Amino acid sequence: MSNNENWTVNTGGGNFNNTKGNYIQGNYYAAGQPQSLIEAASEIQALLKQLETSYPSDTPERDKVVATEVVKHIESNPTMKEKVINAVKEGSLAALEKAIDNPAGAFITGAIKGWEEVKNN
Repeated sequence: MSNNENWTVNTGGGNFNNTKGNYIQGNYYAAGQPQSLIEAASEIQALLKQLETSYPSDTPERDKVVATEVVKHIESNPTMKEKVINAVKEGSLAALEKAIDNPAGAFITGAIKGWEEVKNN
């Protein structure tokens, strides 16, 4: 494809149209993160939102309680646990914590780090 051709990229949520320009071939993910990391973070965010109605998260102690409940849920769901561990392998714990965007995220990623260490031994 030359720089003088017009082309369209289906983004799943609309189209990106380019007229004369450069492009890089490959997979594109939101904020440069692997899709699996984004999906795992979204699932964790949904859990947090659900739990925060029962456990207000307005202090570090309450953040720990909410995080503990999220960790329990993930641990009880082997498919989700594996998805989270694999997402972190493709990205990083720091990226997952940032993507979760919740004060409880640091506690959750601490548990995930422990799971990774156990799995790797």
